[in-house]
Amino acid sequence: MALPADFDLDDFVARVLAEDLGSGGDVTSNATIPAGGRFLAEMNCREPVVVAGLDIAAAFFRALDPEVVIELLAGDGNKVDSRAVLIRLDGDARAMLAAERSALNTLQNLSGIATLTRRYVDAIASTGATLLDTRKTLPGLRILEKYAAQMGGAENHRMRLDDGVLIKDNHVAACGGVAEAVLRARAANTGLQVQVEVDRIDQIEPALAAGADRLLLDNMAPAVLREAVTLVAHRVPLEASGGVNLDTIRAIADTGVDFISAGRITQSAPAVDIGLDYAMNH
Repeated sequence: MALPADFDLDDFVARVLAEDLGSGGDVTSNATIPAGGRFLAEMNCREPVVVAGLDIAAAFFRALDPEVVIELLAGDGNKVDSRAVLIRLDGDARAMLAAERSALNTLQNLSGIATLTRRYVDAIASTGATLLDTRKTLPGLRILEKYAAQMGGAENHRMRLDDGVLIKDNHVAACGGVAEAVLRARAANTGLQVQVEVDRIDQIEPALAAGADRLLLDNMAPAVLREAVTLVAHRVPLEASGGVNLDTIRAIADTGVDFISAGRITQSAPAVDIGLDYAMNH
């Protein structure tokens, strides 16, 4: 699957390599590996993973060795088993070693998000609920982390503050109530859907009467979520959030909500174990 259209791959690779190489480059490889030496290497999984970031990983090696031969043996979004070979490389040894950590860091972290996301998606299979990501991402890496969540099977929610109106509890408090907050948002004529967070059943009807297009049901227990689903009766889409983890998400999905948003899939995903192993030199 193609990387996001607004992601500048060359800029990202250049910034990450600059952070790792500093002004002196890979002094260890330069001191120990003969100039012109070549390696055949394989990037291997050491646990089952859902892959995300392969093309980005490959770009690090190409940036330091434009002549490197790269064979991609999997694709982003693929679920692969332990010991699967993801990439085979044949190129300049010094360049490969210098690019190794940047490539692995990116692939391990993005695949970690994709792998955890797939577990959440699998947990709500057949319920009809859709998993959404959130803006709980590392600063500067949102576009990549949301891409990884998408590779895991989630749908992207807001990428930025300017692509959706989402009235949260602090907005409600500042406006003096749910209905007033929704009325102000609609009067602003942004052309965007107006979603509002509610954390009590008695806020639902005022929100709908004021013109909310969608409700975010925050930190409601499954029994309360079922009550909300019945009350709304498909008038607007319902999204559940708060307290979502692998132990709770199935019960939340079974209440009949349309969407479930989970910050954990980006905020708490551990990196997966992927390594670069040198097969031979020649």
